[in-house]
Amino acid sequence: MTRGGAAAGGPVVPTALKILIAGGFGVGKTTMVNSVSEVSPLRTEEQLTVASEGVDDLTGVERKTSTTVALDFGRITISPELVLYLFGTPGQERFWFMWDGLATGALGAVVLADTRRLDASFASIDFFESRGIPFAVGVNCFDGRRDVDAEQVRQALDLGPAAPVILCDVRESKSSKEVLLAVLGAARRKMEARLVAAGLRPG
Repeated sequence: MTRGGAAAGGPVVPTALKILIAGGFGVGKTTMVNSVSEVSPLRTEEQLTVASEGVDDLTGVERKTSTTVALDFGRITISPELVLYLFGTPGQERFWFMWDGLATGALGAVVLADTRRLDASFASIDFFESRGIPFAVGVNCFDGRRDVDAEQVRQALDLGPAAPVILCDVRESKSSKEVLLAVLGAARRKMEARLVAAGLRPG
């Protein structure tokens, strides 16, 4: 993570923060990175083939024809002092071994959820909770449908109050940015709690 600031009269060097975009297979991770990245995103998508039959669960995403096999990467400038680097994780269980490496140095994470198959979110939530990485849950409302509210999702996923739950449409840049800001808020609150626990006053 690069610290922001510059010598007097020099250019501002922005602080660079790493955010992971995680969630189950086909919840919209690649779409989210695409919607907010100010640079052409790096994508590692491959076509689904018969080799994945019986391995990848396509329940609820039968029309999906490709999948991320390594990571998605994008960048978004929040302000002259703050830049986010986004790393989208692969969703299928056979690629979960990559998550530890991707999580190294991450400030926080987005867990994208699909209300049609919320159980696909549990692995991501467990991963970040076990490592103490703050996260926000983005409920991707496919086709504009909002059949549930944030509190219903919180209860269904058994989330504590520290994890924000945001209804979103990751096809829209503004909506995706709201989820990212919720992650930054969760990370800040966690840091402030640590400072208080250490007897220090948050700045």
